[in-house]
Amino acid sequence: MAITSIILSMALVAVGNGLLFAYIPVRLGAEGFAPTWAGSILTGLSAGGLLGCLLTAPLVRRVGHARSYLLFSGLIVLANALVAVTVDGPTWILSRALYGFAITGLFIVAQSWLNDVVGNAIRGRVMAIFYVAYVVGLGCGAFLLRFADIQTPQAPIFGIIFAALSILPVGLTNLAQPPAPEGGSVAWTKAWRISPVGIAGMLAVGGLSMMIAGFAPIHATAKGYSQAEVATLMSAMPLGTLIFQIPLGWISDRTDRRYVMIGAATLVAIMGVLAIRFDGAALLAIIAIYVVWGGASDSLYSLSSAHGSDRARKDELVTLSSTMLFAWSVAGFLAPGLGTVLTALYGTQSFIYVAIAIAVMFSAFVFWRVLKASPVPADETGSFAPMTAQAPLPVDLAFPGEEERK
Repeated sequence: MAITSIILSMALVAVGNGLLFAYIPVRLGAEGFAPTWAGSILTGLSAGGLLGCLLTAPLVRRVGHARSYLLFSGLIVLANALVAVTVDGPTWILSRALYGFAITGLFIVAQSWLNDVVGNAIRGRVMAIFYVAYVVGLGCGAFLLRFADIQTPQAPIFGIIFAALSILPVGLTNLAQPPAPEGGSVAWTKAWRISPVGIAGMLAVGGLSMMIAGFAPIHATAKGYSQAEVATLMSAMPLGTLIFQIPLGWISDRTDRRYVMIGAATLVAIMGVLAIRFDGAALLAIIAIYVVWGGASDSLYSLSSAHGSDRARKDELVTLSSTMLFAWSVAGFLAPGLGTVLTALYGTQSFIYVAIAIAVMFSAFVFWRVLKASPVPADETGSFAPMTAQAPLPVDLAFPGEEERK
């Protein structure tokens, strides 16, 4: 029950997050804001997330997991309140930057807490349930936009309610406080030497997640899809994560993961081409394309993390995971900035071309690594764990337990 409290709390947060993620571009479009404002707000969110990756460990060392969790939850409430009180571009950029910082910190604290209290025998299952609950929450939140009055602050108020409700399960939990974390250092050269494909994968998927999940509602709104249609699209996209991760992970555990990564990246590129070809088509066709597109992209996140872990010695895991987390954050900040500039120059469809380019370059790089470096022997690889690119990497590495600290 104590473990369930954290999972339930994050699922409730996800409902509000999914609702706001879909609401903001739709409301901006209804108010006549240019799509570049939505892109700038997305860039602000990513900038806050980058700060969250850097500052969460020092904060947790200072005040502990429980207080940090409550602090980040309170900041999410505040961020949603700023969206509710006014429709103003600069204010919303500040609000989403605050949200990005808070949700990143909340994830790191929640995962660190879970990793400390669950044993190795059930850790994989617990983390899988954790991610599935969050992804389902995102989809449910986006679907709620169908019923919100877009001309009122109803949606952000519901975001506030879900964020406030999420505090209750953790506030009532009897989970013990984990020991103070030891934040891993970022070491690009060392991490690249350990796993070039892992680092490149995090750079690629950081950009892809922001391009696909971030710009999809912006582009759909600009193309004239209704509020209900945008909500349906955004609620359906998380299905791709649930559908693709397990089969691709199962295959990657039984062969060279790099082949699966090439396949997934190629599928991302193909779906991007189809997204251009059927742009503005019937909603059902768009949903089918974007579900596959998002699912293949999200799978690269888990595959890159697993491949990097396969290549690292136990004493290298902290540095590698910290650097991969930072790589994901940096790419997640730079990509929406580029997408916003290209949107201003060439229109909202630009994000699709950026996503295709990222997928093609990553696929080519992995293929080159296959030719250059031998695979990890099957008996030395770990097991695949499903994750989502909408959340930071698992933190049992970035916040090592007793075994790693010895």
